[in-house]
Amino acid sequence: MKRMIQIICVCVSLTTVARAADTQKLDERIEAAHAVLHELMGTPDKGIPEDIASKATCVAVVPGFKKGAFIVGGQYGQGVLSCRTGHGWSAPVFIQMTGGSFGLQAGGQSTDLVLIATNKNGFQRLLKDKVKLGGDIAVAAGPVGRNSQASTTELANAALLSYSRSKGVFAGVDLTGDVVNQNQDDTRTYYGKDLPYETILTGGVAVPASSQHFVRTVSQLFHSEAARAAK
Repeated sequence: MKRMIQIICVCVSLTTVARAADTQKLDERIEAAHAVLHELMGTPDKGIPEDIASKATCVAVVPGFKKGAFIVGGQYGQGVLSCRTGHGWSAPVFIQMTGGSFGLQAGGQSTDLVLIATNKNGFQRLLKDKVKLGGDIAVAAGPVGRNSQASTTELANAALLSYSRSKGVFAGVDLTGDVVNQNQDDTRTYYGKDLPYETILTGGVAVPASSQHFVRTVSQLFHSEAARAAK
């Protein structure tokens, strides 16, 4: 019996240590996403236009999105998503992006991605289990420059606008064909239990301490039209 208790204690300790390590990785991912938004805030001439920022319904950040290819290309990234609620921005949930391409190509690169849902359709689609960009939901490369206007038909019809950052420079990027889906395992690890995405993204869960700085920066960068008018 004593031996059995010792084994159980060891198993519990190992599980606790493993969960702590996993949680630290998720905290680091949130911190990386926060850093991307801070870089974006520091580029007023090349940032997201004010009219788009004020209408954003959801914001996803995928730091270090990796794209590599040799004949067959592959893309993969992990990120976080927050949505606007009636009382601010939601606690984050974890997402992943995958994609692929074919052709005569070689090399690889890593870039930071920002996806912005600009209407209720984009918001609802992002709550689904899996979304194919350009198929399930219209996506377009977002314009840059705080005073730029999203005036073309393509941009007006897009539910998602996409941006990339490479070597400190932000630009619109074409992500047609890539797939965005929930990372349920990471979300469960972060919150310590199963929580529906809808519950988190509609403001039903308090923002954890380790992600408050990220949500606060999202709120500053993507302020509402009312807050913009009050400035």
